Amino acid sequence: MKKQSFWQFLKFTFFSLSAGLIQAGSFALLNETMSWSYWPSYLIALTLSVVWNFTLNRRFTFQSAANVPVAMLKVFGFYLVFTPLSTWLGQLVENQGINEYIILFTTMLANFILEFLFCKFVVFRGQENTRQTKA
Repeated sequence: MKKQSFWQFLKFTFFSLSAGLIQAGSFALLNETMSWSYWPSYLIALTLSVVWNFTLNRRFTFQSAANVPVAMLKVFGFYLVFTPLSTWLGQLVENQGINEYIILFTTMLANFILEFLFCKFVVFRGQENTRQTKA
């Protein structure tokens, strides 16, 4: 069981890194190219990375056949708390002169840790390794 959890964490880390690239890239595009302020850039980038990360982790990390709308609603509930809090705190810190990329990567690290725990113990609890694979 510990070995399985370790591999899940490694897969989650890998997929989260790819989601992080999507988030950082889209944030940079909106923030630098379009000169948007922190919070709209952050919200759009976060949304793109969440959809990507959820899709890959449900299928490959947790191999879950869980009802997708129910699982996504649970993740949505997580982000109903995380997103406003991280957006508000990020904007407060940016207003104090902290570089927006330092804020972004700190927020992404907190998101990574909290989302793994939430997916493992709430979203896919009891529904891991239930997806049928085609032979």
